[in-house]
Amino acid sequence: MSELTLLIGEDELRCRPRHLIIAGYTGRNEAATRAHIEELAAIGVPEPPTVPAFYPLDPGLLTVDPAITVAGANTSGEVEPVLVRHAGRHYLGVGSDHTDRDIERTDVAAAKAACPKPVGHRFVELPKDDAWDGVRVECSIDGRPYQSGTLAELRTPTDLLDRLAAEFVDLDGDLVVFAGTLPLLDGGFVPGRRWRLSLTIDGTTLTCDYKTERRAQ
Repeated sequence: MSELTLLIGEDELRCRPRHLIIAGYTGRNEAATRAHIEELAAIGVPEPPTVPAFYPLDPGLLTVDPAITVAGANTSGEVEPVLVRHAGRHYLGVGSDHTDRDIERTDVAAAKAACPKPVGHRFVELPKDDAWDGVRVECSIDGRPYQSGTLAELRTPTDLLDRLAAEFVDLDGDLVVFAGTLPLLDGGFVPGRRWRLSLTIDGTTLTCDYKTERRAQ
């Protein structure tokens, strides 16, 4: 995607992301995050080089389309708060870090790069850190609950953006950051077809609905 249109209330903002960063292992509880890393390592997923971990990807992976095409049979999404910086201001939306789980066992960055990254059209002004904890996110897959909780489980935007700036020298221009996700309700990835994501803040609910289609072999 060369251009991303944000709907802020009734206003449209058109940004051209120069950078897309997927942030992983962003749990605020460091002990729980370490336990999660060890769980993933047990099924073959390599440990991250840093915690949190940042994966720069091609901004062209961003999409607002209602369907994405994937190559692998074992892919799945996750609900994530999406931070957008445009013209010096920050906005919050919702999206999915859709990932190829087979590739993930050998190369996490390649697994993330293998799938488009759906985002919802609507965004709001990024709340201050003291309002972040009350934001609720939900995810369902093929109509079944998959994730549910609040952003109190994740690092605050200030924490995350400060760490990001310290790790990457050149992040000028429009920036999109997927800020991490919550534990799965059943503890295991599910390769579903229809995904519904929501993020609710101060009575406003942002959504991102999409389906997956297999690429013809």
